Amino acid sequence: MGKLAGKVAVITGGSAGLGLATARRFVSEGARVFLTARRAAPLDAAVGELGSAATGVLGDVTDADDLNRLHAAVDAHGQGLDVLFANAGTGRFAPFGTTTPQAFDEDVAGTLRATYFTVQVLLPLLKPGASVVLMSSAAGSAGAPGLSVYGAAKAGVRSLARTLAVELGEREIRVNVVSPGYINTHPENADAVAYQEAGAAGIPLRRVGQPDEVATAVLFLASGDSSYVTGSELFIDGGRNQV
Repeated sequence: MGKLAGKVAVITGGSAGLGLATARRFVSEGARVFLTARRAAPLDAAVGELGSAATGVLGDVTDADDLNRLHAAVDAHGQGLDVLFANAGTGRFAPFGTTTPQAFDEDVAGTLRATYFTVQVLLPLLKPGASVVLMSSAAGSAGAPGLSVYGAAKAGVRSLARTLAVELGEREIRVNVVSPGYINTHPENADAVAYQEAGAAGIPLRRVGQPDEVATAVLFLASGDSSYVTGSELFIDGGRNQV
């Protein structure tokens, strides 16, 4: 029997990258998975790959109406919600001195605000003993040029997890964070690959991580294997933030 057999899970930003890698793991472990994405074609492709255990809900996590539609879709399934992986987020490279107020607001809204209200909207569906996993980043703890807004927003996600772990603990809902470092999510993008490989040369394991390595960590936090773990941050970064 799989680690998530009979469980219902939501993965935001589930049509590609770390979201899709995690959806594959969840389905293989017996979960019924609801995926969100902003674009129909990748979402349809992801659901087609995952099969009957997956349901796609088109929408943007920065849009309140779309979050409410996600809530309605999960609620209509009639089995509540056991796992929420709030994975969707945005970010951009920009030197501190060039960041505009509009760019700041967009990046904070796409990361911290979206995560906050994703959990809030789906909270009524979470069962006692449910697991919430928030997506942060190694950049939330380690400074990196060009990531001032992104890093600050991800640090905010980490702080949010601490508060939610306390507030929701009385319902035995666990809230944890994963913070990936250099992960090979865009192998088709030569510039991204070069940037990550250059960065990875300076970390203990001296390599870029793979999406399934993040998915494995999320599975641990989503499943009963981590039944006494809440409020924690799990780095999947090859040691970048540990030394």
